[in-house]
Amino acid sequence: MTETPARPTDAPPGAPDPADSERLAALGYRQELRRSLGVLGNISMGFAVVSPVVGLYAVAQVGMSVDGGAWVWALPVCLLGQLLVVCVYSELASQWPLAGGAYQWSRRLAGPTFAWLSGWMWQFAVMFANTTVAYLASPWVFALFGATPTPTQLVLVSAAFMVLCTLVNAYGINLLRWFVSLGIAAEAVASVLVGLALLLFFRHHGLGLLTDTLNAPATTGTSDLMSFLAVIAVGGWAFIGFDACVSTAEETKDAARQVPRAMRWALLSVGTVVILNAVAVALAHPDPAAVVAGKDLDPVTTAVTSGFGDWSAKPFVVVVLVSFTACLMASQGGAARGLYSLARDGVFPFSPQVRKVNRHKAPIGGLVAATLVSCAALPLGLESTAIGSLITFGSAATFLPFFLLTLASLIARLRGSWRPAGQVSFGRWGTPLNALAVLWTGLEVANICWPRAILAPPGAPWYQVWAALLGVGLVTVIGLGYLIVRRPQRLMRGPAPERTDTDELAPAVL
Repeated sequence: MTETPARPTDAPPGAPDPADSERLAALGYRQELRRSLGVLGNISMGFAVVSPVVGLYAVAQVGMSVDGGAWVWALPVCLLGQLLVVCVYSELASQWPLAGGAYQWSRRLAGPTFAWLSGWMWQFAVMFANTTVAYLASPWVFALFGATPTPTQLVLVSAAFMVLCTLVNAYGINLLRWFVSLGIAAEAVASVLVGLALLLFFRHHGLGLLTDTLNAPATTGTSDLMSFLAVIAVGGWAFIGFDACVSTAEETKDAARQVPRAMRWALLSVGTVVILNAVAVALAHPDPAAVVAGKDLDPVTTAVTSGFGDWSAKPFVVVVLVSFTACLMASQGGAARGLYSLARDGVFPFSPQVRKVNRHKAPIGGLVAATLVSCAALPLGLESTAIGSLITFGSAATFLPFFLLTLASLIARLRGSWRPAGQVSFGRWGTPLNALAVLWTGLEVANICWPRAILAPPGAPWYQVWAALLGVGLVTVIGLGYLIVRRPQRLMRGPAPERTDTDELAPAVL
């Protein structure tokens, strides 16, 4: 990988580089958002959304129940696969450092129709993921006070979480950065210290547990290979969200160089912490067989309180709450900026309202729209199986745009219509890395969408088993309907895609 040095500037320290605004203008847009993030601020956005605590909680119980102690080996596989995606994203973000990256990049690689569908799918994946994060955070509020909530109370507290994060986002990127940085500092320190302490001082098992399935595949009626594939399908959820770094590209100084760097560091740092804590929880858990048997639905908390004692329960709840809050704030900000990017091109419903920016230079229209969509899905929390379906859909709908974008990039490379021209380039390694990213994301989409009863709660209705396919299909059909009726690809008011001297020889993907 090569990086071109940043262009020198005579701007005073701390001021945005005029080259950023010039680059944005060359891409057809004016600077409307506040460009004040450095590389650490950008990393914090990606770190918060990927979130080691949220990621581990999302996958640990399912992973252990499906594949015993051996489930942890799925995590390095997923991390390596996502690093391939980051390689492709780095070259794209460096050449086109724009908010709403997937939509903006696809438009330049494959044309407006393909781009609009990719952007539509990605937006709904993020907005419904925010619903899930808010809902999963709400039980911890009640746990802090030792209360048992009703489904209605969970939904109401989830909505309050959503509104709180919207208010912070509405005051602009600087306040958002402050809250998110504070949250991830607490999360990172707590995660690393707890993980190391469990691993070094509170282990109940030897390393042999990490290759022991604890007879989980036989218990669920599957083979060892199918169980491991199921864990990989779930494990991918722990390594998504690094593209939040791209969402704030137009608010990051020297974005063409710093956003790719931020994505790499965000994913690698979170990935390392997730793997550390997954191994620590497995080895420090007093009875992993109870997780396989479905008797322990929260192995992370069990491992922590077993090691540190009951006094640690409340502080641990606080850490988890802080982590979920930082994750939701950063993810909601990313969703708002993606909607803003679509709306300023005039291709999203109610674009004139959605594209509005307030006096704090925050995309207030996108924030309101993202919050409304996310809150509209919260009543699904009145039925726990429905929330499970939303989680499954969110994972599939997130990997599908990864696949579509890496595929469009590979086709453009092979046709000669795109040669990475940004400050980050992998040279001759770019094409094979891109091909491996397509293979990984394509397999993961198929893996996640494959209907498996073992990934649904016992007795779950059929629609939860098929939730990934049904959810992706429904959002795609609605998007296609809007595409056919309104033809947003013909209404695009933004700049024409950049062209190379070989574009005349290379038709668009769509």
